[in-house]
Amino acid sequence: MGAKLTLRLDEELIKIAKNYAAKEGKSVSRLVADFFRILKNKESQGKQKIPPTVSSLKGILKDKNVSEKDYGKYLEDKYL
Repeated sequence: MGAKLTLRLDEELIKIAKNYAAKEGKSVSRLVADFFRILKNKESQGKQKIPPTVSSLKGILKDKNVSEKDYGKYLEDKYL
């Protein structure tokens, strides 16, 4: 079982949260927990280590004049 947390919010925000929770079939506590899980996942994604192959490509096109048009031409030549 989780620990209790008290939040102080504007009355209008509380109404919005309760209405949204009812529409979603969840409690406001569940909405808040889901929100923090999303934040945790986003934070951990930013800390994921880049694989060595991808890391070796970092900066390879720096100071190169390559456009989306060039890439489109490359794909046409390769596949058509």
